[in-house]
Amino acid sequence: MPSKHSLDIKRVAILFAGGPAPAANAVISTAAFSFLEEGAQVFGIKHGYSRLAEYTAAGPLQEGTDYIRFSHDSLTNARSSRGIMIGTARTNPGKHVNSPAHLKDPELVAPLRRVYEGLCSLEVDALISIGGDDTLKTANKLKMFQDNLPADARRFPIVHLPKTIDNDYSGIDFTFGFFTAVETLAEEIRNLNFDAAAGRSYFLCEAMGRSAGWLAYGAAIAGEASMVLSVEDICGALADEEITNHETGETRKVM
Repeated sequence: MPSKHSLDIKRVAILFAGGPAPAANAVISTAAFSFLEEGAQVFGIKHGYSRLAEYTAAGPLQEGTDYIRFSHDSLTNARSSRGIMIGTARTNPGKHVNSPAHLKDPELVAPLRRVYEGLCSLEVDALISIGGDDTLKTANKLKMFQDNLPADARRFPIVHLPKTIDNDYSGIDFTFGFFTAVETLAEEIRNLNFDAAAGRSYFLCEAMGRSAGWLAYGAAIAGEASMVLSVEDICGALADEEITNHETGETRKVM
């Protein structure tokens, strides 16, 4: 828990970006509550980076529309509630910044600058970023953007909380959202098991997970699937044949 004896943080902003995930409100409310207990003001930035990326001094952020001010009362029963209490969006202000050199380009960093200026307008001392891979990268780019500011410019630390059903983060046992995704898929697999037995048939299910098999294996084990095949089980090229559609001329590779 943050300590008023060791941290000089008076104002904190919390932002959730990317796809929704179960336990979002538990994470948001717990973070907000911990800082409120230490006497800090806590702002919830609404709908990810969408409004911050458009911020201008002529169009200041509006409380209630662009952000909310958390209180103990507003957090009552929030921990077990569904949805995302501050909303989310997939706006990515750092998508054009792909190398450190890009941080020197005013045009490429313009969205990051607007985000920075918007948060500075709230006089925040820290940002809590919640999201998946893209949101993690945005948090890092926003930090690097601040590193390139003049020495006397305002700076604020950024803490990122990983959110992904893929569970593909090192240094952490499980990401929130993973277990709910596993159980949701497992329930469908268990239903298909009965259908397969009744019809003497087989079903092939596909899971998300990007480049990691956590979700596929978790769902297969919990759902009692007969077999699971994940990216970690594959060595070499998948495709061994190329076929052509004679009507369109298009080609595709098959296993």
